[in-house]
Amino acid sequence: MERTLVLLKPDALHRRLVGDLVARFERKGLTLVGLKMVHASKELAEKHYAVHAARPFYQSLIGFLTSGPTVAIVLEGREAVAAVRSEEHTSELQSHSFIS
Repeated sequence: MERTLVLLKPDALHRRLVGDLVARFERKGLTLVGLKMVHASKELAEKHYAVHAARPFYQSLIGFLTSGPTVAIVLEGREAVAAVRSEEHTSELQSHSFIS
């Protein structure tokens, strides 16, 4: 079994999509094994996204991530990473920053 971390970012919460997103993963056969709502500090967001520090969008990304709560979920299942990545590419999710 494989596990993966999924972050449902502030816009997912503002749009009340958390339940729908979790249900999508469950329909793909993944099991929810952990869930926690966090409000990321600037320091945590900067550490998590340090790979993007030189990019022009970095400061707005950090501002977005710290603008509200994030729901961190751990999913488990066969090929969990691939299943999450395929879900990221659906049309609804492609236009929003719900998952990382």
